[in-house]
This record gives sequence, structure tokens and C-alpha cells, in this order.
Amino acid sequence: MDKEKFTIVVFSGDLDKVLAAFILATTSASMGMEVDMFFTFWGLNVLRKKKLTSGRNILQKMMNFMNKGGADRLPLSKFNMLGLGPMMMKIMMKQSKVPSIEEFVKLAKDLGVKMTACTTTFSFMGFQKDDFVDGIDAYAGAATFLQLARESKISYFI
Repeated sequence: MDKEKFTIVVFSGDLDKVLAAFILATTSASMGMEVDMFFTFWGLNVLRKKKLTSGRNILQKMMNFMNKGGADRLPLSKFNMLGLGPMMMKIMMKQSKVPSIEEFVKLAKDLGVKMTACTTTFSFMGFQKDDFVDGIDAYAGAATFLQLARESKISYFI
């Protein structure tokens, strides 16, 4: 019997929303589901290395200067408070023994969750494959996600 499939579009780069995506992904993978996470727009920051990405033109360079990558740099969707909110959230996560986003990425990989980076988004934002962490399963566009979603029992957009 084929495994039930679950796809998640990770559009947001907000810590709380990304946390929800990884909680759902790792829980469903631990329950035996096949899970695909498709990272696009601000969600790509989860998979980006913690470094300044140059870009090919002035707009990409400006955007990438303001939008630094790295899973540990994600803001909160509410109560960001110039970075105090994420710091408080990370302390609360640690106190409650909730994994960090970096730990969730590793856990998800260990559970067989497949991660795809959206090539359309990273192309126009000036990213290159070497701007991303190791372990990404695929670099693909929207058609790939739509095929995955078509085959899935559950699809979420976070």
C-alpha cells in the first residue's frame, strides 16, 4: 500500500509559522506519511546559509542586504519587537524542550521529509544553489509542487 502524502508550501519566513510547518511535517512523517516541503519566497530563508547573498543587480543586492538568510534569523509574525520577540520565543522553546528550527530541519531530514527550494523565486531574488544549506532534495518550480499536491491527501500553505 502506498503511503499517504502530505505537502506543505513554506511561503512565510516568520519563526512561528515555520515552527508550525516543521511540527506538522515531522509529526506526519513520524506517523508514516510521505512529506514534501516546498520552500518559496521568504520561506527560502529557512534553507539559506547564514551569509550575505550578493545578487546580480542593484535591486537584488539591496533586497538581499535587508533579507539576510539563516534559520536562526527568522522574525516573528507578531511581537517581533526589534528582535526581542524571537529571542524570547527561542528561550521559551528551549525551556519547553521544543527543537530550534535548525534542529527541526535535521529531524525532518532524519524522518525522510523531502525539501524542495523554489527555483523561480531564488532565481529572481538573485540566489545561487551555493547560498543554501546542504540536504535540499530538489530545486524545482511551481509545476513540481503542483504535481506533489495533486498526489497528496493533505496540502497546506504556511
